[in-house]
Amino acid sequence: MDRNTHSPFFTETNYVIAGPCSAESREQVLRTAQQIADLKKVQAYRAGVWKPRTRPGGFEGLGAKALPWLQEVQETFRMPVAIEVAQPEHIEAALQHDLAFFWIGARTTANPFSVQEIAEALRGVPCKVLIKNPIHPDLQLWVGAIERILNSNIKQVAAIHRGFYTSTQNTFRNTPLWQIPIELKVLFPELPILCDPSHISGRKDLVFDIAQNALDIGMNGLMIETHTNPSEALSDKAQQITPFELYELLNRLQLKEKASNNPSFNELLAFVRKNIDNIDTELISLLKERMAWVERIAQKKQENHITAFQLERWKEIVETRSQWAGEQSLNPDFIETLFRLIHEEAIRVQINHTAHTDAEKNQSIKKS
Repeated sequence: MDRNTHSPFFTETNYVIAGPCSAESREQVLRTAQQIADLKKVQAYRAGVWKPRTRPGGFEGLGAKALPWLQEVQETFRMPVAIEVAQPEHIEAALQHDLAFFWIGARTTANPFSVQEIAEALRGVPCKVLIKNPIHPDLQLWVGAIERILNSNIKQVAAIHRGFYTSTQNTFRNTPLWQIPIELKVLFPELPILCDPSHISGRKDLVFDIAQNALDIGMNGLMIETHTNPSEALSDKAQQITPFELYELLNRLQLKEKASNNPSFNELLAFVRKNIDNIDTELISLLKERMAWVERIAQKKQENHITAFQLERWKEIVETRSQWAGEQSLNPDFIETLFRLIHEEAIRVQINHTAHTDAEKNQSIKKS
C-alpha cells in the first residue's frame, strides 16, 4: 500500500463541500443546491441520506428515496454530490443513481468490520471516498480505515477531520485536537485532509474560527453544513449556516502559503528556528538532569519501601507549576499537560528501577 497516494480531485488549495446535514425533501435539496451553485465557490454538494443516530427516535434520513433528488442536483448544477455510506447496500443504491462520491462517518470508521465491508463493496469502483476520523481520539483507527480503502485500489481518497469526543468540557461539540490530523499528515504526506468545522463547533457562530484554524495549519479544504433555513432543519440545526452566510464566510477566510520566496523573511525564519533549536537542546539537557534526580529518589524510595506515586506530591506539582506558568504568561493548561507527561515518565523510571533492582536481587539469591 502506497501512503503517497495522490488524489487528483483535491488539487485545489481550498476544496469546499457544502450542503444540508440531511436531505429532507426534493424542494429543500434543489433549492439549497441552487443557492450554493450560485456562489461559484463550492466544488461539491453534500447531503445526508442515511443518518446514524445515537438513539432511536430521531430523524434517520429518507434513505434511497432521496437519491433521485441528489442525482438531479448532479445533472442540473454540474456539482458532484457526496453522501455518507455505512453499508454495502448504501453503495449499491447510490451507484444506481450515478452517485460515486462517498464519505465514511465517524461511527463507521470506528468499526474495522464495517470499513472492510465498504472497502470490498468499493473494490474496482471508480469513485471518490472521504474518511472521517473516529469519534474517539484514536489515530490508529483512522489510519486503519484509510489503509483498508486504499488497499481496495481506490485512488481518489481523502480524510475529514471532524473533531473528537473527549470527557473534557469545552466550547465545542467535538474537540479539534489538531495534533491528531497533523500526525495523520506526517504518516500520509500526499493524502488530502479536509476539515468539517460544522461538527467540530456544533454552533454556527464558531464555524468560521474553526475553518480558519484548519486552513492555517494547511488543510486542503472544508466540508460545511449549509441549509436554506437552518432553524427548521430536521437534524443538527444549531451548526448549519445559510448559503449567504457560507458566501460571507468563504470571502472572509484567509488562505496561507506553505512557503515564501522573500529572502529577508526566510533569513529571519532560519535565525528564529536556530534559536528555538538551541533552547530545545537546553530543555532536553535539563530533562536529562531531572531524570537523574528521579533515579536517585527511586533508589531511596525502594530502600525505605515507599511507593513510586505520591498523591500529595503530584497535587503540589500541578498547583505550583500552573501557578508559575501564569506568572510567566504561559498557558497553565499547557504546562499541566506537559508536566503530566513528565510525571508519567518519572513514575515509569521509578517502577523500572525497582523492577530492575528486584531482578538483580533475585538473580543473586539464585546464584547463592
